Amino acid sequence: MAGARSPVVLFDLDGTVIDSGAIILASMRHATRQVLGRDYSDEELLQAVGGPGLEAQMAALAPEHVDTLVRVYREHNEPLHDELEACAGMDEVLVRLRETGRRLGIVTAKRRATVELAFRRVRLGHLFETIVGGDETEHHKPHPEPLLVAARRLGIRPESAAYVGDSPFDVRAAKAAGMRAIAVTWGRIHGRARLEAEEPDAVVDSPEELLEHV
Repeated sequence: MAGARSPVVLFDLDGTVIDSGAIILASMRHATRQVLGRDYSDEELLQAVGGPGLEAQMAALAPEHVDTLVRVYREHNEPLHDELEACAGMDEVLVRLRETGRRLGIVTAKRRATVELAFRRVRLGHLFETIVGGDETEHHKPHPEPLLVAARRLGIRPESAAYVGDSPFDVRAAKAAGMRAIAVTWGRIHGRARLEAEEPDAVVDSPEELLEHV
């Protein structure tokens, strides 16, 4: 609902704060071509992105080749972080949220080391009080554990927080954690219809519009 205010706003990273959809797709395509020797559609490559992590994404494609796919993906993907930028307008919105007293955090499927790699290029890490990486919890989105870990670290009740993300897994995790679920479309990894099907509290199309919902 527009006008609602959450004192804590947690964010997914890929496709929500950083504009990484293109490098994720490029690395998924590189790994599957190199290891499996075949081409997949964009939809097939991106269907599990934003969910339980890279291993699960690869298992959905070829469960018998997960380890090799992950290794080849990371070898291709990590150097591409030098090209990363923030999602357009997100840096300004994050600063405005901080200025209005909001506490911010990151909950992502990325390993913590890769998060640090991203924030060395996109210098927004200092705006977040806590960062929960994909290698810091036993369970992963859409399970609520990563979001609940962030809430515990911040010393807040889950219902006082909103979670902002660009995937259906983000919406499910927010609901399971008892947080407001805000879906964003600018990541271009998952279509608006797929996000709407999860019935989030809001679907927003620009960082500026996000300010009306958190």
